Amino acid sequence: MALKASVSRILITLCVVAAAGFAGWRLWDFYTLSPWTRDARVLANIVEVAPDVSGRVDEIRVADNQTVAKGDVLFVIDRQRFTLALEEAKANVEQARWTQKLAQDNASRDAQVMARDPDAISGVTAEASKTKAGEAAAALQLAQSQLAVAELNLERSTVRSPVNGFVTNLTATVGDYATAGAGVMALVDRDSFYVYAYFMETKLPAIAPGAPAQVKLMAGGAVLKGKVQGLSRAIADPAKANGRLLASVDPNFEWIRLAQRIPVRITLEDLPPDLMLAAGMSATVVVRPIASGR
Repeated sequence: MALKASVSRILITLCVVAAAGFAGWRLWDFYTLSPWTRDARVLANIVEVAPDVSGRVDEIRVADNQTVAKGDVLFVIDRQRFTLALEEAKANVEQARWTQKLAQDNASRDAQVMARDPDAISGVTAEASKTKAGEAAAALQLAQSQLAVAELNLERSTVRSPVNGFVTNLTATVGDYATAGAGVMALVDRDSFYVYAYFMETKLPAIAPGAPAQVKLMAGGAVLKGKVQGLSRAIADPAKANGRLLASVDPNFEWIRLAQRIPVRITLEDLPPDLMLAAGMSATVVVRPIASGR
């Protein structure tokens, strides 16, 4: 009996050790090879709204964190000045039109006189009047172009939202001087949210474009559906200065080897209408590998 009990204890111990070993191996395989990561961020396109004209900000028609639709007015720049510039351009066109008419009439009259009696007027005079008519026509065309620019400047003095989105970190105030090409406010494009997940390179073989992904937000624990859009093919090399446009990823040490993390872009699908997303949120991403043969 004692021998039988001893054998049973040995067998039980071996089974427990084997089970623990198997569980440890599965855990090691999951943590080192399975395509999941806690290092993920919700991101979105940030639109830096910059005016096309320079001038004093007369109105700001939005508030910080306000939701805006594409085409909504954000702010207005020195509309009175651009209105006056338009009136001046219209007057210049009218003046150039009358000048061109007078020059053309003179040229036509001189041409008719030359045709009836070549000795009644010199050829130089006729040629000069023709040249003045051409110059007047060119001046009219220039004035019309300047009028079109003035109309465009007046239109662009009212700055509208280029996207559906959210005003964020609004610091501009009425009275500020806005410079053409310089950002005045930032908009978060609400139709552009995506997730950037950073996977260790050991997990990349199990990730492929088009693979379904599960995104769990740290905020509230909401679980979202996603799909792998693609894997980054380059990350910035700190030793080189030409990687300004590449993703900068700090190296992450695992055990005694250096495992680099590679960004994987995840598109989000079927977002709940009441879900609040903010660029910068943390998330956990699990990618389900695509079965071979599909």
